Amino acid sequence: MPTPPVYLKGKRTDPGVTNIRNVSSPHWRRWLGTEHRCLVPFTSFSEIDGRPLAFFAGIRTQWTSVRKLKEGEVTGEFFGFLTCAPNAEVQPIHPKAMPVILTQPEQWRTWLTADTAEALSLQRPLWDGLLHIVAEGTRADPA
Repeated sequence: MPTPPVYLKGKRTDPGVTNIRNVSSPHWRRWLGTEHRCLVPFTSFSEIDGRPLAFFAGIRTQWTSVRKLKEGEVTGEFFGFLTCAPNAEVQPIHPKAMPVILTQPEQWRTWLTADTAEALSLQRPLWDGLLHIVAEGTRADPA
């Protein structure tokens, strides 16, 4: 997603932002409506495999900017993940934040269709004990 302008002062490119946490910021509020919400499928934090499907709560938009100087100005469809405080499994690895993870069909519907206040009630950590670390560093699990 586009970087908030305060972080672009003196820069010639906008590499974008992946994690979106401060949804009260005017920069992010314009993209909180249903027309910009999306679901980002995943089965693991790093690779697609045979694990259960879940979704990160995402926000997307079409944006024109200079992301890399050698490419020049480009228009593309960009998205970021809504984040929240980490749960017990993520906190030792990343103490600041984790993606908002939606595991139930009713949560998916709420994120995609509910009014903004109800949708943002999903901006909370996944319950402790629902994530499992299966490998760190190199892949060591059979999945």
